[in-house]
Amino acid sequence: MKKIEILLTALMVSSTPLFAQSPVNFKVDLDRPSGKMSSDMWGVFFEDINMGADGGIYAELVKNRSFEFDEPWMGWKKLTKEPEGTFLIVNNSKRKGNPRSLKVHNPNGIQLGLQNEGFRGMGVKKGEQYEFSLLFKQASAGMRIRVDVLNEQDKVIGTSSLSLSNGSDWQSGSSKFKVSETAAKGKLNVWIEGSGDAELDMISLFPTETWKNRPKGLRKDMVQMLADMKPGFIRFPGGCIVEGRDLASRFQWKKTVGPIEERELIINRWNTEFKHRPAPDYFQTFGLGFYEYFLMAEDIGAKAVPILNCGMACQFNTGELVPMDELDTYIQDALDLIEFANGPVTTTWGKLRSDMGHPAPFNLEMLGVGNENWGPQYVERLAAFKKVLNDKHPEIAIIASSGTDPDGERFAYLDEQLRDMKIDIIDEHYYRPPSWFLSSVSRYDDYDRKGPKVFAGEYASHTTRPNGPGRSTWEAALSEAAFLTGLERNADVVQMASYAPLFGHVDGWQWSPDLIWVDNLQAYGTPSYQVQKLYSTHTGTDIIPLQWNGKAVAGQDSLFASAVYDSKAKELIIKLVNYNNKPVQANFEINSQKKLKPAAVKTTLANPDLSITTSFEEPLKIQPKVEEVKYNGKKISDTFAPYSLTVIKLPVQ
Repeated sequence: MKKIEILLTALMVSSTPLFAQSPVNFKVDLDRPSGKMSSDMWGVFFEDINMGADGGIYAELVKNRSFEFDEPWMGWKKLTKEPEGTFLIVNNSKRKGNPRSLKVHNPNGIQLGLQNEGFRGMGVKKGEQYEFSLLFKQASAGMRIRVDVLNEQDKVIGTSSLSLSNGSDWQSGSSKFKVSETAAKGKLNVWIEGSGDAELDMISLFPTETWKNRPKGLRKDMVQMLADMKPGFIRFPGGCIVEGRDLASRFQWKKTVGPIEERELIINRWNTEFKHRPAPDYFQTFGLGFYEYFLMAEDIGAKAVPILNCGMACQFNTGELVPMDELDTYIQDALDLIEFANGPVTTTWGKLRSDMGHPAPFNLEMLGVGNENWGPQYVERLAAFKKVLNDKHPEIAIIASSGTDPDGERFAYLDEQLRDMKIDIIDEHYYRPPSWFLSSVSRYDDYDRKGPKVFAGEYASHTTRPNGPGRSTWEAALSEAAFLTGLERNADVVQMASYAPLFGHVDGWQWSPDLIWVDNLQAYGTPSYQVQKLYSTHTGTDIIPLQWNGKAVAGQDSLFASAVYDSKAKELIIKLVNYNNKPVQANFEINSQKKLKPAAVKTTLANPDLSITTSFEEPLKIQPKVEEVKYNGKKISDTFAPYSLTVIKLPVQ
């Protein structure tokens, strides 16, 4: 988009046109749908950035529970003075994925104490139950573990203990207890009592009240916010996480499945990506692995959309490439993932899925090859993937990257190459200011209807970047709402769309704005979350033409609109964005042989102040207002608030 066009758009949306004083007239051709809309149109994108997984949705409270961080004692401190050699970090290379453990040598039986700081502290809630657990072996008779949960003032607010039994093999031990007070930044003290020796690992603390109460599972409130959106899909695990800073630190899905204690931890590539937001303690334990991603998607009724490394590391970092004659390993990872997701239990990877607790297939339908990769080196590797996947799994749609930007030389090259390859879905990304979103509403009007589908895989409107926590403003969200009318109007081309990033921890973020902000106890949605939720909970099956003076409503006098029909619910759904500082009167003439019921539901998201945002103190400062309304006949007349997104749901007989 040229600078002059963006400037003109900015001037357009800041004006106060005279038409606000008289009604505008729209026509809606309900009986003449222009195309079908994908059932998975609106989804969510998950990446372990901003402490989204460890310290976020993965409910583990202990940081560096198995001493596998680059600095084995990171997150821990000793509470007592002990003789040299009392605590030793042992590295046993025979232990798959988790070689380190803590060896305790205490012949004199002095009290030994360790403290774990958690992920920017530990969030615990009054009256709720928590489970402490660990692995141990070769424990001497009479040795015990006592744990105390402390609040911010170091007061004990929960305690429990368990005895260790002797044995040469690893055993598990656990105990459950309740805490008496809420603490946002608590700590865990681990006391080792009794004389003798022991080897300890996987020292862990979880709430028992997790999503679906799965032991050692996910944070209930964070998953619930996703479930409330009713997303059509979940894209995972990223994002730049897929690529890694180098190939050694790329995301390898096979290392994230199987027993938790055997999953191989790696450094998170966002650990040192931004100098202004260093996070040296940011690692990936993969307690949230591919099995858990698939399970979460299934839980909330969303399709799983995994993205795999294509043999290229992040081109903004090292840009490492695997040689073409060594690419087979990466392609095999894709084939094995399809087997893990869909294969019968008689197959190697299907059996692993079953052994983990899910004999039925996950019904994977699509797979991404590469993330934000570009250039001929990407096209060459993608072609190798495509050849094998099309041959062995033609039922799986392939999603391909169009690079980092929605325009420019890289985008133009990739767009042409991917279309020539007849790739199934092209993944387009755009992080841009509000003016870009407002001026790009018609972006897909002229896309080839017979070519590849489009996945708007990552997008967000940025008023400034990087921002502080919660600075997803109503201005940004409303510009996104306007842009989404263009996606919906072109839903025969744009098959999927997801905002990014999804989560941001207020004490551990690297990138902003984000859709949902969390701390150790709470989560709240930004104005952009409210917009995304309104779209994803008001989807349809058919695209309905909505025009003003014979044209799509795509910014004329700062108005934007789209319409869909839900054939299952038998409802016409109209979305209108008023990007003016004055109310607008509008008439919708519904051309149809069908009858409309007079009772309708009108949902409005509005605020006259474009700079407002939400916060933990005011999480619902901007929220939808839902009201039942009555319209007479097939001419709907209503007034639309300044700076608003309005959704009207009309029952059709």
